[in-house]
Formats: sequence, structure tokens, C-alpha cells
Amino acid sequence: MPASLRKHGRQGRLEADPDEAHNASSEQSSSLAADDQPSRPSRRSLRGLDWFVFFLADTQMGFGPLVAVYLTAQKWTQGDIGLVLTAGGLIALAGQMPGGALVDAARSERVLAACAVLAIGASAFLIGAWPVFTVVLAAKLLHSAASCILGPAIAALSLGLVGHSAIAERLGRNARFASIGAGLAAAGMGTAGYLISNQAVFFITAALCMPTLLALWMIGAGQIDPEQAHGGNARPHPGGPTSTLRMLVQNRPLMVFASCLALFHLANAAMLPLTAGMVTMRSGEWAAALVGACILVPQVVVAALAPWVGRQATIRGRRPILLLGFAALPVRGIFLAFVNDPDMLVAVQILDGISAAALAVLVPLIIADVTRGTGHFNLAQGIIGTAVGTGASISTTLAGYAADQFGIAAAFVMLAGLAAAGFFAVLAYMPETAGFPEDSNDSRRGALFLKVSRARRR
Repeated sequence: MPASLRKHGRQGRLEADPDEAHNASSEQSSSLAADDQPSRPSRRSLRGLDWFVFFLADTQMGFGPLVAVYLTAQKWTQGDIGLVLTAGGLIALAGQMPGGALVDAARSERVLAACAVLAIGASAFLIGAWPVFTVVLAAKLLHSAASCILGPAIAALSLGLVGHSAIAERLGRNARFASIGAGLAAAGMGTAGYLISNQAVFFITAALCMPTLLALWMIGAGQIDPEQAHGGNARPHPGGPTSTLRMLVQNRPLMVFASCLALFHLANAAMLPLTAGMVTMRSGEWAAALVGACILVPQVVVAALAPWVGRQATIRGRRPILLLGFAALPVRGIFLAFVNDPDMLVAVQILDGISAAALAVLVPLIIADVTRGTGHFNLAQGIIGTAVGTGASISTTLAGYAADQFGIAAAFVMLAGLAAAGFFAVLAYMPETAGFPEDSNDSRRGALFLKVSRARRR
């Protein structure tokens, strides 16, 4: 019998018989594990990736709330500051998919990442040197566009270095170094702004691009497998980019995951700003220190837990850890609604760290699972990034309206309800993606895998 007929006949039996589907899935997972031999990058390359993630988190911290502080000190109106920040946010949202597609198309992820780092350094220098509207607007747009490339590029470098079999623990390590870098940068840049000037923060940010590039250079170019970095070797799509995007949209687990994450960030993005406003109203002169603690506590938790999350995702599968991360958010929302003690509000931020640790590792890991063999791992990251950005951008407006109309406690309860909806969506619809079958050019693969996943749970 021809191979193609054998393939279709076997696929029909899989759809009809859950037991055979279970056995086929086990065979598929075994063959994938055998085919995906772990890469053996040098210790220098792995350390280079550690420090690249660390210093990149440092440079990105300079573009956070300190931009508004600096521009306010330069006598900018709040309208102009809001316009610049909104324009940057829109570019960051619109650029997610193009940024991922560019990383997929790149012949060298290192070169592309280096160009993006240089763009961020130039943006910081321009903002520090010429705080006039047109220059700052252009610099902010450049920074947002470069950031759309760097997120997928880090994941691509990681996957290209260690391969799919070791990516979970590698992503945990990335999250730890990013959190440590962000925490130290927040403290260091806040100190520099206080002791020197707010302008100095942007020159420090530009200078930090040099060790970032040095760390990137330490990653051996020959040790990055280009096919692995893009999620496998894709077959050409006759329809071009439109056909590629359609293929990913037909990947049902990817779309379910995107919807769940949009719900998560619709609930999550507004929680810290609302908490900061509540702390400011209740704590007076201690407000700045308490808000700083609310930001720092999750970073410490992520640094501590992220490697554990990577190991557990390999041992126990992705779904249990994903459910843990989603479950922490509604509990956090309920606590924030009814806890009045400012010190307890800081303690509640531990739950934010649990969610952040889980998602920092699992988002790129699950994307790598469900796009394995497509060659479009990074474009899929852009799709997920668009869903996340959409949910987050709506969150603050929605929560602000609810707080104005019904009070802060009611706003937190509403956000907790949205978070609970996200949790139940994961519970009901999100399959276990460890061992997701390869050869995703078959548009029915996602539906078949869901049947296999349900057969496993029986």
C-alpha cells in the first residue's frame, strides 16, 4: 500500500479509536525524543546567553516609568507625555507579528538582536540628549520597534542553542536572569536619578548596551541551529505570508492559548496600577517605598521559582504548572479587594510572582511545543504577543472605569472574575502540549492532538 494511503488510513483510525490514539501519541513522543537530540553548546555560549538576558533587562528598565518622570522634570505637559507613551504602545502592539516574522526570516538571530540592541542604545541617548517632542517621539517609536524583535530573538537563540528537549530549563534560567537584572536595574537607576539626575538614567541605559553586545558576542554563532531556532524546517507555502498566517491561525491549541492569555492579561495588567493608587491613598509618605516593594517582590519570586518551573514543566508537563499560574491571579484579585493593611498588600504580590514565573517559562515553551516543525516559532510568538498586548491595553481602561463608578474593591472583584474565567478556559480547553506531534503543515493536526490529549486524560 502506498505510504500516503497508509498515513491517511492510520489517521482515520486514530480519530475513531481513542485507545489507538493514545498508543500512537506515545509512539510519536518516543520518536520525537529520539529525533531531537539535545544540542551541546559550550559553557561560554550558555553564559553569554545568561548575561545577554541580564543586561537586556537592565537596558529595558530605563524605558519604564522613569521616562514620564524625566519628561515631567523637563516641563513637558501630561498630554504630550501621554501621546509619546501611547504612540510607543501602539507600535509595540502592531509590531508583534512583524517582529516575529522578521526573526523567522533572519539568517542570523545574533546579528538581528545586535541591531535591535544598538537601536535601543540610540533611543536612550536621543531621549537623554535632546528632550524635544519630535526627537523623543522618534526615539520611543524606535525603542518599541526594536523591543518587538528582541523578545522573539531571545527565545529563538535559546531554542537554537539547546534544542527542544532542553528548552524548558533554559527558559527558566532566562527568566531568573531577567528578573535579577530588572530588579537591580530598578534599584540602580532609581539611585542614579536621585543622586545625579533623571537625565543620567538614559545615558546609563545607553552605556549598558555595550556589555549587552559583549554578552551576545560570547554566544557562538556556529552553535545556534537555525532550523531549531525557527521551530523546525518548514515546507514552503504557495500562498506566501497569508498562507503561513492562516496555517498558524488553524492551529487550534495555539489559538486557545492566545485567548486564555488575553483573558489573563485583561485581568492582570490593571492590578498593580490599582494597587499603587490604593497604597498612595492609604500610606501617605510611605507610598513610594511600598509601591517599590510591590514591584520588587514579584521579581524576587520569579528569580527564585523560574528554574523550578522549567524543571517541573519537563517532569510533570506544561498544563499543571500553567493552571497554577492562572489560579494565583483570581486569588490575588480577591485579596486585593478586601485587604486593607498596606504591608499585607505587599505580601499579596507574592502571588503575582507565582503567576509571572509560570508564564515567563511556559509561554515560549508552549509556543515551541505547538509550532514544532512549522519553521514559524517566532511568528507564533508575535501572534501571542498581540493577544497579550490587546488584553493588557484594555485592562487599565476597563478597571479605571470600574473603580471610578463602583469603587476600587469592586474593580478588583471584576478583575478577579475575569481571571477566574481565564483559569476555567485553560482547565476546559487547553491540552497538555508536551509531545505535541510534529509536521504541523497538516491543518487537522491541532484537532487530532486534542482528541489524543482527551484520550490520555481518560
